[in-house]
Amino acid sequence: MSDFPLDPRLAADTLAVGDLPLCSVLLLDDARFPWLVLVPRREGVSELTDLSPEDAATLMQETRIAVGVMQALAKPDKVNVGALGNVVAQMHVHVVGRFLSDPAWPGPVWGHGSRTPYPPHAAAQLVERARALFADA
Repeated sequence: MSDFPLDPRLAADTLAVGDLPLCSVLLLDDARFPWLVLVPRREGVSELTDLSPEDAATLMQETRIAVGVMQALAKPDKVNVGALGNVVAQMHVHVVGRFLSDPAWPGPVWGHGSRTPYPPHAAAQLVERARALFADA
């Protein structure tokens, strides 16, 4: 992972997966939902329009890759993609695997209940699997 400054709230709730050309890839440490977070390594960016046209296109390509990884990683019924930034202003894109059986379905995952961290061995396995899938993408 790069030395790019990550918002402390993102750092506190995520595990590092690796870096794509533009984005750092994180796994939200919440066993209730398979959840990746893409963070463009550009300082001072909070909105999509703050990115250059080239970086915005790269972000879309990397988001498409992350959706494919999520589909292979978790086999969800649906993948939700969003960039809200209401709590953390630093530009980041959520890629969330959703299941008809998940505790928030069909509503949004944001603000639903309390985060349930992965057991350490499960987190390590999931991160390694995600890294392998990104490497093959």
